[in-house]
Amino acid sequence: MSDFERKFRRYAIRNLSSVLIGFYILGYVILAITPGLMNYLTLDPYKIIHFQIWRLVTWLLNPPTGFSSGQDILFIGIMLFFYYSIGTSLERVWGTWRYNVFIMTGILLTIGMAFLWMIWCFAMGIGSSAYIDEYFASAALQSFSTYYISMSIFLAYALTFPEAQVLIMFIIPVKVKWLGILDLVYLLYCMLRYPAPYRFAIAAALINVLILWLKAGGWMRISPAQVRRRNSFRRSVRSASPAQGKARALHRCAICGRTDQDNPNLEFRYCSKCEGGYEYCSDHLFTHVHVKAGETPRIQAPGR
Repeated sequence: MSDFERKFRRYAIRNLSSVLIGFYILGYVILAITPGLMNYLTLDPYKIIHFQIWRLVTWLLNPPTGFSSGQDILFIGIMLFFYYSIGTSLERVWGTWRYNVFIMTGILLTIGMAFLWMIWCFAMGIGSSAYIDEYFASAALQSFSTYYISMSIFLAYALTFPEAQVLIMFIIPVKVKWLGILDLVYLLYCMLRYPAPYRFAIAAALINVLILWLKAGGWMRISPAQVRRRNSFRRSVRSASPAQGKARALHRCAICGRTDQDNPNLEFRYCSKCEGGYEYCSDHLFTHVHVKAGETPRIQAPGR
């Protein structure tokens, strides 16, 4: 645990996903009752430097998508429930602190990219237009919403639970890793096709996921550390003779005691943060308490 985390983790917001969903719902209410009010709440850097500083927070009320009919409301309800589910799953596995850091980093990166986009506009001469105020207002409303924050949450979920399945149209089972790849391809496509403000907003989301991926340890299944462990495990399996494989199990979970001999389809990983070289199956790798010398492996309590 870093000094920064030790000092500030008590301020982490538990069940942050419900807070985000609450912002989304309030934003949809505003769009339904007084849609013009949203123009005073967006992440418009041009107006922020003209002292409308409340926009640094109120832009979180700008929901991921709009709506215009009852069918849209049904879709929005399903979408909000889905994002709440994956958000709470990430918080349960990562812990409240890490999930808070991920969301707050995404928010700060989006704000930073909005101002960088404004600087780019002035550098390109767009800032000299007589309609610059309307240009920034329109672009901020359409581009710098919470849509790409939500997309980054799903990418993080795909990196953490690549083998999990979701039901497309409640019928077709698809592994999350394939949907994550489609999500990434779509975002890259949007960066190539959409105007500049979209590119800056998408870049903020992708940079946040990239930082997460590079800093992830054993708590994310698709990370540099996990890739190295997986390759090392495969090399050790290939180097073992068939006789050795039948004689004894190579891997045993420190929590449940299952082995690769009894469960050949089960994945095992060593935890780099546990003292004593403990190994865990995929069901307990993300839920155990890190062991110090003299302690016994145990399952992590919810919310830690």
